[in-house]
Amino acid sequence: MEKIASFQINHLLLRPGLYVSRKDTFDGAVITTFDLRFKAPNIEPAIDQPALHTMEHLCATFLRNHKEWGPRIVYFGPMGCRTGSYVVMHGDLSSSDVLPVMREMCAWFLDFEGEVPGAAPEDCGNYLEHNLTIAKWEIRLWAEVLAHAGPEQLIYPPKNPG
Repeated sequence: MEKIASFQINHLLLRPGLYVSRKDTFDGAVITTFDLRFKAPNIEPAIDQPALHTMEHLCATFLRNHKEWGPRIVYFGPMGCRTGSYVVMHGDLSSSDVLPVMREMCAWFLDFEGEVPGAAPEDCGNYLEHNLTIAKWEIRLWAEVLAHAGPEQLIYPPKNPG
């Protein structure tokens, strides 16, 4: 079998940032998948599961409710390696196109207080596993990356050889 595209990115060079992971076309419509990389893989510890779960709930809630971008959100979810999340959006988009809404999402997240949306037994399959404090800490670190994002934080490093 062929190695899938996400496994061809050199994770030894990958750092926190906002990257276009892939673009797919369905019935003439382009769908762009973004890699929201919160941690440097294999260098920094992965995000703990309760914080990542909270990040999923809050980021998805913000993006799906966003006046401009909400209708374009196809999917938001964490990576199994717990170093980031994927957001899938309708449209032929670049990291620079969505950088402003990602910064807005971080600011909203850091200001968020109260109960985590969807953290109730009737709404979530693991509603007790959340940690807003650590999730905010993780988002604050990523927001700092996005605040000064240049090409190294917006364009994937070279692919793996061979």
